[in-house]
Amino acid sequence: ESRWPYLFGAIAVPSLIQAVILPFLPESPRYLLLEKHNTSEAEKAFQRFLGKDDVSHEIEEVLAESRVQRNTKLVSILQLLRTRSVRWQIITVVVTMGCYQLCGLNAV
Repeated sequence: ESRWPYLFGAIAVPSLIQAVILPFLPESPRYLLLEKHNTSEAEKAFQRFLGKDDVSHEIEEVLAESRVQRNTKLVSILQLLRTRSVRWQIITVVVTMGCYQLCGLNAV
């Protein structure tokens, strides 16, 4: 029982290691391309992650996915529940997760 403080203090070691290493990690290529609009840095990051020189296909994939997401219409929860094709799926997931929370499995 006297060693519990050491157990709780051990959590600090991985946190400190992560805090020291974090500035040396590269940025995400997707973040650089879509948020910062920096194509050259995104290309360098893709090359570093994938280990190949030609990453134009990957950049085009990310840009295409971004275009699709921009054109996707957002639906409210009420509209989603009114859609007959997904209503039972949503109800099933909600009931399952509610039972999961109430059964005590999280405590185990």
